[in-house]
Amino acid sequence: QVQLVESGGGLVQAGGSLRLSCAASGRTFAKYALGWFRQAPGKERDFVAAISRSGNSISYLDPIKGRFTISRDNAKNTVYLQMNSLKPEDTAVCYCAAAVQAGSYSGSTYSRPTPYDYWGQGTQVTVSS
Repeated sequence: QVQLVESGGGLVQAGGSLRLSCAASGRTFAKYALGWFRQAPGKERDFVAAISRSGNSISYLDPIKGRFTISRDNAKNTVYLQMNSLKPEDTAVCYCAAAVQAGSYSGSTYSRPTPYDYWGQGTQVTVSS
């Protein structure tokens, strides 16, 4: 069982930055691929970024490439999402998720909600224009 707790959300003006953190419980953090998803009001939950258990492989939603950076610190059981040049359309509740990575990392696999077994409660990101 893994518990995920997000933090770092808030209100920021367009062009600003936020750094989200997601702290995980448990001693087996390093066996999980981790992902960030977001859900805007009235919309489905969308993929944002994912990172392999080693941190060597990363996937991003195309529109956020170059603005967002996912990283992880296995010693601290934490995954991060650095968000720069934020836009009003980035407003959403952001969730982190964990999936056991049994073999090689696949971006097509971990960009979908399906393989993720554990989810955080979400943190609100609001970008004002």
